[in-house]
Amino acid sequence: MIRLGSLSRAFRGPATGINLRHLIASRNASTLVIAEHDNNSLGPITLSAITAARQLGGDVSALVAGTSCGKVVEELSKVEGLSKILVAEHEAYKGFLPEVLAPLIVGTQNQFNFSHITAGATAMGKSVLPRAAALLDVAPLQDVIEVKSEDTFVRTIYAGNAITTCKSNDKVKILTVRAPSVDTSNDLSAWVGEELNVSDRPELTSAKVVVSGGTSLSLHIGRGLKSGENFELLYTLAEKFNAAVGASRAAVDAGFVPNDMQVGQTGKMVAPELYIAVGISGAIQHLAGMKDSKTIVAINKDPEAPIFQVADYGLVADLFKAVPELTEKIG
Repeated sequence: MIRLGSLSRAFRGPATGINLRHLIASRNASTLVIAEHDNNSLGPITLSAITAARQLGGDVSALVAGTSCGKVVEELSKVEGLSKILVAEHEAYKGFLPEVLAPLIVGTQNQFNFSHITAGATAMGKSVLPRAAALLDVAPLQDVIEVKSEDTFVRTIYAGNAITTCKSNDKVKILTVRAPSVDTSNDLSAWVGEELNVSDRPELTSAKVVVSGGTSLSLHIGRGLKSGENFELLYTLAEKFNAAVGASRAAVDAGFVPNDMQVGQTGKMVAPELYIAVGISGAIQHLAGMKDSKTIVAINKDPEAPIFQVADYGLVADLFKAVPELTEKIG
């Protein structure tokens, strides 16, 4: 670190992650970010100011002024996009009085000739930067929320009730940047907990073999697997193939299986080497989720079921007899 009176300079590696379009258009741009801190930690608003500075392109420097700034400098050194950090430590900067910080900013500007100077749109930023702007004989832009280009910015006016786009022709652009505003209030829901399904079977979307079961929520009593307990037939069959087990939306809506097992347009899309549809009629929403399977086998006692139109192999039979027999024959 090189000491220049009360101002010292710490160099880091080159900035990274800058948009190439901005970099080409802003090869002569350089921005000074005024870091806001309490001598112990960096204020979050400074990160918003650094993000805005990076959008301008060119080198981005940070000025840290205070009485004991070691911790803040260390924290800043880990922030991506800074080319150098300027540090000014002196008892005069205790309390971060704008009457003292503004001349420091002007002196730094006279030495390094930045094209832009920015800070967070906080009480400190809004008191320090207008004073510095007055000393530099330029007009500051307050409450910037978007950077359009080197000289064009979007800012809020009338206490945030309106938005305007401004272009600055000043030799040095001075602006305060607002942090994103996020409403975190929530009176409608609350976090209770989570239950994770643990299974030795392959994950549904990546399995080479999928065995899916369905049911009917219509008045046709007796179709499909009828209950969640009957899915045990499919689990046993799936073990023979080391397969994943899926389900139609009707089976999920009936509460037979959890919704992460649903295959279809509003569920998971699968394309296994072998898809065995058991008791699934073949609604178009379900077919959308499994039609890319290489081989489709359908077991259904209804010979008119639409699933047979896309199946490579079809078995018209009662699934409660066919599935156990198939499981036994696989061995």
